Amino acid sequence: MAKRRTSRSSEPARTHTPLPKNRPGGLGRRHRPNALGSALGWLWLVVIIVPLYYVVITSFKDQRGFFDGNPLLPSDSPTLDNYALVLRNDFARYFFNSVAVAVGTVVPAVLLSFMAAYGIVRSRSRTAGTTNTLFLLGLSIPLQATAVPLYYLITRLSLYDSLLALVLPSIAFSIPVSVLVLSNFLRDVPKELFESMRLDGCSEWQIMWRLALPLTRPAVTTVAVYNTLNNWNAFLLPLILTQSPERRTLPLSLWTYQDEFTVNTPALLAAIVLSALPLVVLYIFGQKQLVSGISSGFGK
Repeated sequence: MAKRRTSRSSEPARTHTPLPKNRPGGLGRRHRPNALGSALGWLWLVVIIVPLYYVVITSFKDQRGFFDGNPLLPSDSPTLDNYALVLRNDFARYFFNSVAVAVGTVVPAVLLSFMAAYGIVRSRSRTAGTTNTLFLLGLSIPLQATAVPLYYLITRLSLYDSLLALVLPSIAFSIPVSVLVLSNFLRDVPKELFESMRLDGCSEWQIMWRLALPLTRPAVTTVAVYNTLNNWNAFLLPLILTQSPERRTLPLSLWTYQDEFTVNTPALLAAIVLSALPLVVLYIFGQKQLVSGISSGFGK
């Protein structure tokens, strides 16, 4: 029986309809440059850069160059005398006080917040939801509203005028926002990973530290940098909970430098540069993790 052959010529011709070039979302769409947005972006950059540039170049001027020269031009003979003057006025002591408060606050706050966030995300009980609500309520309580009861509590505990008086309240105020970011990040971790480790015989404690912590490193870095910035720049708590010069932190010391260097503006700006330098270094090293954590934690 002869096989029946069909001719290709009998098939209908296939035609390809070209995509319109100007349709929305088409491949041929041309994006016009946003001139207004670019101009506003450059204007905002200038608004931010110019004050920083002024502070840095002025810190290398002497008093005569500050009063006589152009404020936006660097000095012909830059000097480090202002930085030497600041370092001779107990700057190292204030710096280490700020470091002690920041480290003593950030490390416990991050650890406690991570464990609380893990318990909230992994637990299926109603208690976890209630606990999460309590942490969210902590975000609505401003620090200024607790100044008087906090002062009374610290004095009753005989902690007034000590670094511990700054660390304990700072931990409490750092936990709510840290739990919010970490819990949102932990919800993105696939549940299959937790179940696979549980089938391998790992306990909940091992799963938390060996799986959840490495996977949430961007969020942990985010809350660590954020809390460091807040505690490094804190002014209200050192003002109301400390009294002696030996317990001053950098923000409070800058306030006292303003009285000591009344007419020596370059020395005051040198102190500001020295106090901000650690934060700049911290942001440079944690920038990538910080942006990733913010986009995943706050962007929900």
